Amino acid sequence: MTTAEMSSAELATQGVAVRDRTAQGGAPSGDRDLDDYLQSGRGRAGGSSLGWMVLPALLFFTVFAVLPLLGVVALSFTNWDGIGAISAAGMDNWLAVLSDPVMYNAVWLTFVIMVVSWLVQTPLSLLLGTFTAGSQRYRAVLAVLYFLPLLLSSAAIAIAYKALLDPNFGLAEGLGLPFLAQDWLGQPQLVLFLVIFVIAWQFVPFHTLIYQGGVRQIPKSLYEAAEIDGAGRVKQFFYITVPQLKYTIITSSTLMVVGSLTYFDLIFVLTAGGPGNSTRILALDMYLTGFRANLMGPASVIAVILVVVGLGLALLLQRLGGKNAGGSQLEGL
Repeated sequence: MTTAEMSSAELATQGVAVRDRTAQGGAPSGDRDLDDYLQSGRGRAGGSSLGWMVLPALLFFTVFAVLPLLGVVALSFTNWDGIGAISAAGMDNWLAVLSDPVMYNAVWLTFVIMVVSWLVQTPLSLLLGTFTAGSQRYRAVLAVLYFLPLLLSSAAIAIAYKALLDPNFGLAEGLGLPFLAQDWLGQPQLVLFLVIFVIAWQFVPFHTLIYQGGVRQIPKSLYEAAEIDGAGRVKQFFYITVPQLKYTIITSSTLMVVGSLTYFDLIFVLTAGGPGNSTRILALDMYLTGFRANLMGPASVIAVILVVVGLGLALLLQRLGGKNAGGSQLEGL
Protein backbone atom coordinates (compact mmCIF):
# COMPACT_ATOMS: atom_id res chain seq x y z
CA MET A 1 0.00 0.00 0.00
CA THR A 2 1.39 3.36 -0.99
CA THR A 3 1.83 6.32 1.41
CA ALA A 4 -1.03 8.22 -0.23
CA GLU A 5 -3.35 5.23 0.15
CA MET A 6 -2.38 4.87 3.81
CA SER A 7 -3.09 8.57 4.45
CA SER A 8 -6.49 8.27 2.76
CA ALA A 9 -7.33 5.24 4.87
CA GLU A 10 -6.34 7.04 8.08
CA LEU A 11 -8.45 10.07 7.20
CA ALA A 12 -11.44 7.85 6.42
CA THR A 13 -11.01 6.07 9.76
CA GLN A 14 -10.88 9.40 11.63
CA GLY A 15 -14.01 10.59 9.80
CA VAL A 16 -15.90 7.46 10.86
CA ALA A 17 -14.77 7.96 14.48
CA VAL A 18 -15.97 11.55 14.49
CA ARG A 19 -19.37 10.54 13.10
CA ASP A 20 -19.64 7.80 15.71
CA ARG A 21 -18.91 10.22 18.59
CA THR A 22 -21.43 12.70 17.21
CA ALA A 23 -24.08 10.00 16.80
CA GLN A 24 -23.56 8.94 20.43
CA GLY A 25 -24.27 12.50 21.64
CA GLY A 26 -20.70 13.42 22.58
CA ALA A 27 -18.97 16.60 21.52
CA PRO A 28 -16.22 15.86 18.95
CA SER A 29 -12.63 16.85 19.59
CA GLY A 30 -10.54 19.18 17.47
CA ASP A 31 -11.30 22.71 16.28
CA ARG A 32 -12.81 21.70 12.93
CA ASP A 33 -14.86 18.90 14.48
CA LEU A 34 -16.06 21.25 17.19
CA ASP A 35 -17.16 23.83 14.61
CA ASP A 36 -19.11 21.16 12.73
CA TYR A 37 -20.67 19.99 15.97
CA LEU A 38 -21.73 23.49 17.03
CA GLN A 39 -23.27 24.12 13.64
CA SER A 40 -25.25 20.91 13.89
CA GLY A 41 -28.72 20.72 15.41
CA ARG A 42 -27.47 19.00 18.57
CA GLY A 43 -24.89 21.71 19.24
CA ARG A 44 -27.46 24.45 18.80
CA ALA A 45 -29.96 22.61 20.99
CA GLY A 46 -27.37 22.26 23.77
CA GLY A 47 -26.56 25.96 23.61
CA SER A 48 -30.20 27.04 23.65
CA SER A 49 -30.95 24.84 26.65
CA LEU A 50 -28.49 26.92 28.68
CA GLY A 51 -30.04 30.22 27.64
CA TRP A 52 -32.07 30.46 30.84
CA MET A 53 -28.85 30.93 32.81
CA VAL A 54 -28.54 34.51 31.55
CA LEU A 55 -32.01 35.44 32.79
CA PRO A 56 -30.93 36.51 36.33
CA ALA A 57 -28.22 38.79 34.95
CA LEU A 58 -30.61 40.12 32.31
CA LEU A 59 -33.26 40.79 34.94
CA PHE A 60 -30.74 42.54 37.19
CA PHE A 61 -29.51 44.69 34.30
CA THR A 62 -33.06 45.58 33.28
CA VAL A 63 -34.18 46.58 36.78
CA PHE A 64 -31.09 48.54 37.78
CA ALA A 65 -29.93 49.95 34.43
CA VAL A 66 -32.55 49.99 31.69
CA LEU A 67 -35.56 51.07 33.77
CA PRO A 68 -33.73 53.91 35.58
CA LEU A 69 -32.37 55.13 32.25
CA LEU A 70 -35.87 55.18 30.77
CA GLY A 71 -37.03 57.04 33.86
CA VAL A 72 -34.34 59.68 33.42
CA VAL A 73 -35.28 60.10 29.76
CA ALA A 74 -38.92 60.59 30.74
CA LEU A 75 -37.95 63.00 33.52
CA SER A 76 -36.02 65.16 31.04
CA PHE A 77 -39.34 66.19 29.50
CA THR A 78 -40.82 67.37 32.81
CA ASN A 79 -40.54 70.14 35.38
CA TRP A 80 -39.70 68.93 38.88
CA ASP A 81 -37.89 70.44 41.84
CA GLY A 82 -37.33 67.08 43.52
CA ILE A 83 -40.13 67.58 46.07
CA GLY A 84 -43.34 68.89 44.53
CA ALA A 85 -45.55 67.66 41.76
CA ILE A 86 -44.17 66.73 38.35
CA SER A 87 -45.52 68.62 35.34
CA ALA A 88 -44.90 68.17 31.64
CA ALA A 89 -42.41 70.54 30.02
CA GLY A 90 -42.16 69.22 26.49
CA MET A 91 -38.88 70.16 24.80
CA ASP A 92 -38.26 73.20 27.02
CA ASN A 93 -35.59 71.51 29.14
CA TRP A 94 -33.70 70.25 26.09
CA LEU A 95 -33.79 73.64 24.41
CA ALA A 96 -32.65 75.36 27.60
CA VAL A 97 -29.75 72.98 28.19
CA LEU A 98 -28.60 72.93 24.56
CA SER A 99 -28.54 76.74 24.51
CA ASP A 100 -26.74 77.10 27.86
CA PRO A 101 -23.08 78.21 27.49
CA VAL A 102 -22.28 76.69 30.90
CA MET A 103 -23.15 73.25 29.54
CA TYR A 104 -20.88 73.68 26.52
CA ASN A 105 -18.08 74.83 28.82
CA ALA A 106 -18.66 71.68 30.89
CA VAL A 107 -18.48 69.52 27.76
CA TRP A 108 -15.24 71.21 26.70
CA LEU A 109 -13.64 70.73 30.14
CA THR A 110 -14.77 67.10 30.20
CA PHE A 111 -13.09 66.36 26.87
CA VAL A 112 -9.93 68.27 27.86
CA ILE A 113 -9.60 66.20 31.03
CA MET A 114 -10.42 63.05 29.06
CA VAL A 115 -7.78 63.59 26.37
CA VAL A 116 -5.00 64.90 28.61
CA SER A 117 -5.65 62.19 31.20
CA TRP A 118 -5.39 59.53 28.50
CA LEU A 119 -2.15 61.05 27.18
CA VAL A 120 -0.67 61.07 30.68
CA GLN A 121 -2.01 57.84 32.11
CA THR A 122 -1.55 55.48 29.15
CA PRO A 123 2.24 55.80 28.71
CA LEU A 124 2.85 55.77 32.47
CA SER A 125 0.58 52.78 33.03
CA LEU A 126 2.11 50.89 30.11
CA LEU A 127 5.67 51.47 31.30
CA LEU A 128 4.90 50.68 34.93
CA GLY A 129 2.88 47.62 33.95
CA THR A 130 5.77 46.31 31.86
CA PHE A 131 8.22 47.03 34.65
CA THR A 132 6.20 45.38 37.42
CA ALA A 133 5.53 42.32 35.26
CA GLY A 134 9.14 41.25 35.76
CA SER A 135 9.95 38.26 37.95
CA GLN A 136 12.46 40.08 40.16
CA ARG A 137 11.41 40.26 43.82
CA TYR A 138 12.14 43.96 44.21
CA ARG A 139 9.69 44.70 41.40
CA ALA A 140 6.97 42.91 43.33
CA VAL A 141 7.69 45.12 46.35
CA LEU A 142 7.53 48.25 44.21
CA ALA A 143 4.29 47.03 42.63
CA VAL A 144 2.67 46.91 46.06
CA LEU A 145 3.71 50.52 46.67
CA TYR A 146 2.43 51.60 43.26
CA PHE A 147 -0.98 50.06 43.95
CA LEU A 148 -1.56 51.78 47.31
CA PRO A 149 -3.71 54.59 45.79
CA LEU A 150 -6.20 51.90 44.76
CA LEU A 151 -7.04 51.42 48.44
CA LEU A 152 -8.12 55.04 48.90
CA SER A 153 -11.46 56.59 47.99
CA SER A 154 -11.68 59.60 45.69
CA ALA A 155 -13.04 61.76 48.52
CA ALA A 156 -10.14 60.85 50.81
CA ILE A 157 -7.61 61.62 48.08
CA ALA A 158 -9.24 64.98 47.35
CA ILE A 159 -9.22 65.95 51.04
CA ALA A 160 -5.57 64.93 51.37
CA TYR A 161 -4.45 66.95 48.35
CA LYS A 162 -6.56 69.89 49.43
CA ALA A 163 -4.71 69.94 52.74
CA LEU A 164 -1.29 69.39 51.18
CA LEU A 165 -1.74 72.23 48.68
CA ASP A 166 -3.02 74.75 51.20
CA PRO A 167 -0.72 77.79 50.83
CA ASN A 168 -0.84 78.55 54.55
CA PHE A 169 -0.78 75.15 56.25
CA GLY A 170 0.25 72.68 53.55
CA LEU A 171 3.55 71.42 52.17
CA ALA A 172 4.85 74.94 51.55
CA GLU A 173 4.67 75.82 55.24
CA GLY A 174 5.67 72.40 56.54
CA LEU A 175 8.73 71.96 54.31
CA GLY A 176 9.66 75.64 54.09
CA LEU A 177 9.39 75.73 50.30
CA PRO A 178 8.15 79.17 49.20
CA PHE A 179 7.56 78.17 45.56
CA LEU A 180 4.82 75.78 46.74
CA ALA A 181 3.01 78.60 48.54
CA GLN A 182 0.60 79.27 45.69
CA ASP A 183 -3.14 79.27 45.49
CA TRP A 184 -3.18 76.06 43.48
CA LEU A 185 -6.93 75.60 43.71
CA GLY A 186 -7.79 79.26 43.18
CA GLN A 187 -6.06 80.00 39.89
CA PRO A 188 -7.91 78.92 36.73
CA GLN A 189 -4.60 78.46 34.89
CA LEU A 190 -3.35 75.91 37.42
CA VAL A 191 -6.37 74.16 38.83
CA LEU A 192 -7.28 72.16 35.72
CA PHE A 193 -3.79 70.68 35.39
CA LEU A 194 -3.74 70.00 39.11
CA VAL A 195 -7.01 68.06 38.80
CA ILE A 196 -5.52 66.01 35.94
CA PHE A 197 -2.43 65.28 38.07
CA VAL A 198 -4.54 64.05 41.00
CA ILE A 199 -6.68 61.91 38.67
CA ALA A 200 -3.55 60.34 37.17
CA TRP A 201 -2.10 59.72 40.64
CA GLN A 202 -5.26 57.86 41.62
CA PHE A 203 -5.95 55.80 38.49
CA VAL A 204 -2.51 55.02 37.02
CA PRO A 205 -2.11 52.08 39.47
CA PHE A 206 -5.38 50.54 38.26
CA HIS A 207 -4.37 50.63 34.61
CA THR A 208 -0.86 49.50 35.57
CA LEU A 209 -2.44 46.38 37.01
CA ILE A 210 -4.26 45.77 33.71
CA TYR A 211 -1.06 46.11 31.68
CA GLN A 212 0.87 43.98 34.13
CA GLY A 213 -1.54 41.11 33.55
CA GLY A 214 -1.37 41.65 29.78
CA VAL A 215 2.43 41.60 29.68
CA ARG A 216 2.58 38.38 31.68
CA GLN A 217 0.43 36.69 29.03
CA ILE A 218 2.99 37.33 26.28
CA PRO A 219 5.06 34.18 25.57
CA LYS A 220 8.68 34.47 26.64
CA SER A 221 9.69 32.68 23.45
CA LEU A 222 9.02 35.90 21.51
CA TYR A 223 11.55 37.80 23.60
CA GLU A 224 14.04 34.95 23.43
CA ALA A 225 13.80 34.90 19.65
CA ALA A 226 14.22 38.68 19.54
CA GLU A 227 17.35 38.46 21.70
CA ILE A 228 18.82 35.87 19.35
CA ASP A 229 18.18 38.28 16.48
CA GLY A 230 20.01 41.01 18.40
CA ALA A 231 17.02 43.16 19.43
CA GLY A 232 17.54 45.24 22.55
CA ARG A 233 15.07 46.06 25.30
CA VAL A 234 13.72 49.14 23.51
CA LYS A 235 13.05 47.29 20.25
CA GLN A 236 11.48 44.39 22.12
CA PHE A 237 9.14 46.83 23.85
CA PHE A 238 8.00 48.57 20.68
CA TYR A 239 7.94 45.56 18.35
CA ILE A 240 6.72 42.83 20.70
CA THR A 241 5.18 44.21 23.89
CA VAL A 242 3.14 47.07 22.46
CA PRO A 243 1.68 45.13 19.48
CA GLN A 244 0.81 42.17 21.70
CA LEU A 245 -0.99 44.53 24.09
CA LYS A 246 -3.29 45.90 21.39
CA TYR A 247 -6.52 44.65 22.94
CA THR A 248 -5.30 45.43 26.44
CA ILE A 249 -4.69 49.02 25.37
CA ILE A 250 -8.19 49.19 23.89
CA THR A 251 -9.73 47.86 27.10
CA SER A 252 -7.73 50.22 29.30
CA SER A 253 -8.50 53.18 27.03
CA THR A 254 -12.22 52.37 27.09
CA LEU A 255 -12.26 52.29 30.89
CA MET A 256 -10.17 55.46 31.03
CA VAL A 257 -12.22 57.46 28.53
CA VAL A 258 -15.64 56.39 29.78
CA GLY A 259 -14.50 56.73 33.38
CA SER A 260 -13.44 60.33 32.75
CA LEU A 261 -17.11 61.17 32.38
CA THR A 262 -17.69 60.24 36.03
CA TYR A 263 -14.94 62.17 37.85
CA PHE A 264 -17.59 63.79 40.01
CA ASP A 265 -16.63 62.95 43.59
CA LEU A 266 -12.94 63.87 43.35
CA ILE A 267 -13.55 67.22 41.63
CA PHE A 268 -16.55 68.05 43.83
CA VAL A 269 -14.51 67.62 47.05
CA LEU A 270 -11.32 69.14 45.65
CA THR A 271 -12.62 72.27 43.87
CA ALA A 272 -16.46 72.11 43.84
CA GLY A 273 -16.22 73.16 40.20
CA GLY A 274 -14.30 76.35 40.91
CA PRO A 275 -12.80 78.80 40.72
CA GLY A 276 -15.80 80.03 38.78
CA ASN A 277 -16.58 77.24 36.33
CA SER A 278 -12.95 76.27 35.69
CA THR A 279 -13.46 72.64 36.70
CA ARG A 280 -17.23 72.29 36.29
CA ILE A 281 -17.25 69.14 34.18
CA LEU A 282 -20.41 67.56 32.79
CA ALA A 283 -21.03 65.18 35.70
CA LEU A 284 -20.60 67.98 38.23
CA ASP A 285 -22.80 70.28 36.16
CA MET A 286 -25.52 67.62 36.32
CA TYR A 287 -25.27 67.43 40.11
CA LEU A 288 -25.24 71.20 40.66
CA THR A 289 -28.17 71.68 38.30
CA GLY A 290 -30.25 68.96 39.90
CA PHE A 291 -29.44 69.19 43.61
CA ARG A 292 -28.30 72.78 44.05
CA ALA A 293 -30.64 74.53 41.63
CA ASN A 294 -33.40 71.91 42.13
CA LEU A 295 -33.91 71.59 38.37
CA MET A 296 -34.34 67.87 37.91
CA GLY A 297 -35.58 68.19 34.33
CA PRO A 298 -32.47 69.94 32.94
CA ALA A 299 -30.26 67.72 35.11
CA SER A 300 -31.89 64.67 33.51
CA VAL A 301 -31.12 66.11 30.08
CA ILE A 302 -27.43 66.38 31.04
CA ALA A 303 -27.55 62.80 32.36
CA VAL A 304 -28.91 61.55 29.03
CA ILE A 305 -26.16 63.44 27.21
CA LEU A 306 -23.58 61.78 29.47
CA VAL A 307 -24.94 58.32 28.70
CA VAL A 308 -25.02 58.96 24.95
CA VAL A 309 -21.47 60.36 24.92
CA GLY A 310 -20.13 57.50 27.02
CA LEU A 311 -21.83 54.84 24.90
CA GLY A 312 -20.65 56.48 21.69
CA LEU A 313 -17.03 56.67 22.86
CA ALA A 314 -17.06 53.05 24.05
CA LEU A 315 -18.43 51.82 20.72
CA LEU A 316 -15.92 53.96 18.82
CA LEU A 317 -12.98 52.51 20.73
CA GLN A 318 -14.24 48.98 20.22
CA ARG A 319 -14.70 49.69 16.52
CA LEU A 320 -11.12 50.93 16.27
CA GLY A 321 -10.00 47.60 17.68
CA GLY A 322 -11.47 45.74 14.74
CA LYS A 323 -14.02 42.94 14.54
CA ASN A 324 -11.92 40.61 16.69
CA ALA A 325 -11.29 43.08 19.49
CA GLY A 326 -12.70 40.60 21.96
CA GLY A 327 -10.34 37.85 20.84
CA SER A 328 -7.11 36.75 22.42
CA GLN A 329 -4.08 38.97 21.99
CA LEU A 330 -2.06 35.79 21.43
CA GLU A 331 -4.11 34.69 18.45
CA GLY A 332 -1.97 33.40 15.64
CA LEU A 333 1.06 32.59 17.76
